[in-house]
Amino acid sequence: MSLESVRQHLALIAPDLEVVEAQTSTATVALAAAAHGVEPGRIAKTLGLKVGDQQLLLVARGDARLDNRKLKATFGGKAKLLDAATVEGLTGHPVGGVCPFGLATPLPVYCDVSIQAFDEVLPAAGATHSMVRLTPERLAALTEARWVDVCELSDQRS
Repeated sequence: MSLESVRQHLALIAPDLEVVEAQTSTATVALAAAAHGVEPGRIAKTLGLKVGDQQLLLVARGDARLDNRKLKATFGGKAKLLDAATVEGLTGHPVGGVCPFGLATPLPVYCDVSIQAFDEVLPAAGATHSMVRLTPERLAALTEARWVDVCELSDQRS
């Protein structure tokens, strides 16, 4: 039902966007990049986080890592990744298919500035074999996301 909730949501807010289903799993960044013939950074991974009592979604480029110092400075506390069951319960999407569209529970969405390096990114679409292609700016607009800088790329680590 998760894939269907994303299709229904996109039909209402962005009927021009097409959900693309792969023949193979796209449940990890590496699998998704291979299935769609793009570099891993273009895969827009959606992470469920908890900071204090707040639960939120963060969309970041696939090859980025969370920077704990930046997370704490941005959100005012230590961020913890939500477990798979909690993420699925909140979003309605299985891990590997989590996206900021068609959510079971309204959640604040944040987009890391790292995805702005690309003209097009591919977030999951509610299933472990589905994605949608769109610009980072449109992704943020459709999800009413706030832009944050909370990730680092592997070449930024010392």
